[in-house]
Amino acid sequence: MTDELELQQRKLRLKKNLEDLQDMRGMGTELVTVVIPPDRLISDVRGQLSQEGAQAANIKSKSTRKHVGDAIESAIAVLNRYKNAGENGLAIFVGHVIVGNNKSRLVTVVVDDPPESFTSFRYRCDSTFELTQLEEMLIDRTSYGLFVIDRGEAAYGIASGKRIHCQEELQSNIMGKHRQGGQSAQRFERLIEEAAHKFFKRATEHACSYWLPNISDLKGIIIGGPGQTKEFVVKNDYFHHEIKKLIREPFFDVGYSNESGIRELVQRAGNLMDQIELDAERELVDRFLREVMQAHPKATYGEVMIRSALDQGAVDTLLISEGLRKRRVGWICKPCSHEWQASQISLSDIPNCPKCDSADVREDPERTMDMIDELTQIAGHTSAKVSLISMDTEEGATLQNSFGGIAALLRYSLT
Repeated sequence: MTDELELQQRKLRLKKNLEDLQDMRGMGTELVTVVIPPDRLISDVRGQLSQEGAQAANIKSKSTRKHVGDAIESAIAVLNRYKNAGENGLAIFVGHVIVGNNKSRLVTVVVDDPPESFTSFRYRCDSTFELTQLEEMLIDRTSYGLFVIDRGEAAYGIASGKRIHCQEELQSNIMGKHRQGGQSAQRFERLIEEAAHKFFKRATEHACSYWLPNISDLKGIIIGGPGQTKEFVVKNDYFHHEIKKLIREPFFDVGYSNESGIRELVQRAGNLMDQIELDAERELVDRFLREVMQAHPKATYGEVMIRSALDQGAVDTLLISEGLRKRRVGWICKPCSHEWQASQISLSDIPNCPKCDSADVREDPERTMDMIDELTQIAGHTSAKVSLISMDTEEGATLQNSFGGIAALLRYSLT
């Protein structure tokens, strides 16, 4: 599995956990949040929770006292499974959650593979979980370089997530149109062009020096300005060759070439930024849609067909919708010891045993995992590529709604 795909999966798992946690409520201040940064000792946290458990004995409400005590005991039990907080830290969300009709059940959610490091320790007991650090990890930090220029001034910066930063505004020293006495028209024109060349070179060098250290994080460079200067600067290779590869068209007409122009550029280029981000996903889904219509398609969809194609090593690229909310669950029948696996929506009912029809069935956590993780793991055994498709485009929504969220481009036709 590539590092990029693993990071995508971590973010998706976190997103799913966050969706569940945001909906959970306690009867009172009974939900316990413990967030542990990577440099915090598990033993210290365990000791603090023991102290909190002792103080919880003083809570007046019998029900709240019991529920808080249960939550803290469960949190300590989770901590006992870990030697340390891991590379990026550990978060535990535990407590009696309302499930309707004045009833509650004890729920424990553990986040031990966050996509980024937890920055600070948190212990909180409240009617909701403390989710601030999880929400911050899901902020879109996709970055775009921004550059606006005309013959009088230039500015450059970066757009990252919801933040727009103008790093510097530059003024040119290009002379006005009226020449001084004693100068020939040709010499005056040459001086203007030399000054313009120096200004363009200075502006692009400053911008490139700012972008190059973090070039791997840049999705593209967006160019704008009030006149034709922007096209001239790009066409005449003023930008560093690595930066030039990232310059995206079209270029945008904006009213200014300063910080105001940078902000206007972001407004005008919003659709382009979205397009850059989602183009690769659109192309994959479009390719699948074209292929599946062929007489002998090198494409398939549906869980049964996908699993068959994976078993045969026929899958080239597996397309999985981020909207897929299924698990591959391992079950064990207590009376007859029969074991089997089945796919189900996250909170489906417990099935009867297919062998003896007994309802005395339990879930096997060792063989249960999110379907996205399971299919990715199977794909890795045959070196199939995996692409997680967002639902932010029409094509992504089609994959989820019309094809069940799973499709594949094949190495050869199975028909």
